[in-house]
Amino acid sequence: MITYWQQENGKLVSRSRDGLDPEVNTWIDARSVTRDDIRELEETYGIDQENMLDFLDPDELSRIERNEDTGYTVVILKLPVFSPGDDVSYFTAPLGIVTFGNVFITICWTDCEVLKDFAANRIKELSLNDFPAFTIRFMARADIMFLRYLKELNRRATTIQNEMLRSVHNHELVQLLNIQKSLVYFTTSLKSNQMLLEKLRKTRILKLDEEDQDWIDDVEIDNRQALEMADTYTNIMAGMNDIFASVLSNNLNIIMKTMTAWNLVLMLPTLVTSYFGINVPLPWAESKWVGAVAIAGLCVFTVIAGYAFFMKRRLVPSAEPRKRVSFKARRAERKQVRYIKKQERSLEKRT
Repeated sequence: MITYWQQENGKLVSRSRDGLDPEVNTWIDARSVTRDDIRELEETYGIDQENMLDFLDPDELSRIERNEDTGYTVVILKLPVFSPGDDVSYFTAPLGIVTFGNVFITICWTDCEVLKDFAANRIKELSLNDFPAFTIRFMARADIMFLRYLKELNRRATTIQNEMLRSVHNHELVQLLNIQKSLVYFTTSLKSNQMLLEKLRKTRILKLDEEDQDWIDDVEIDNRQALEMADTYTNIMAGMNDIFASVLSNNLNIIMKTMTAWNLVLMLPTLVTSYFGINVPLPWAESKWVGAVAIAGLCVFTVIAGYAFFMKRRLVPSAEPRKRVSFKARRAERKQVRYIKKQERSLEKRT
């Protein structure tokens, strides 16, 4: 979908293609582009097909270059994207920026919150008359969204961690894996944007004035902060995964230990029945009730031995046994706590 924007009284106004003022700078916003949109951009504005393929490549890195044949400037930067319907809800997408004459074109294969903020006039002091400053504003807004999404990912990871402390399920492990993927996407994109900022300083492809240089300083600070947060959360997630892997391994060892103990207990009656299953004379074969009593006694003995084996840990007293607190002691303790709180409130009122 292609939308045409021009600025009136400091606000962006949507216009039709036929209603554009040729003497006013125009922002052409192409999001979730289709084949018809791509064909229109290539034929109408002469965008190279190779550049268009780079804009639509999800793995394309940030860069800036100038096409001498056509005379337009190409900037590619990475934007954060939130898609709640996907397995990996947070990822990044390249935003292609093409500037020539009085036309500013942005091309993205998906929609994101950064582009929505620009279209909804949520960016203060935004001006289409300065294309370099307009480009830097996209990078500044992208860093703000990176920081916001990183905090949301950290909150999700903390919630999943608290759930896994009670019980570990495969669904929660998959959620942690998706969060870790999002952090890797964010880290790679932030590093790519950092390289783009450094290249903007060193090259003169975009003509930046002193105010634009100050904006780049602020954007670089936010980008470094987001990059450090992404690295920190990635390290925390890696340590968390190692801890839960150790917990799962420990639980498996406990289960295997229990199964081995049951196997040892059941080995005795299996051995007895296997021995007498051979072609040998059975004891008490001629008696009527002595055999039944003997077999019943062996079963009772096996049950008692197994019970004693498995309850051994519970029967052994701990080194520091729990002290039972009487009802009167708990009541006195609650009274003391209420008295202390009352004294604290009275002191606060005096001060």
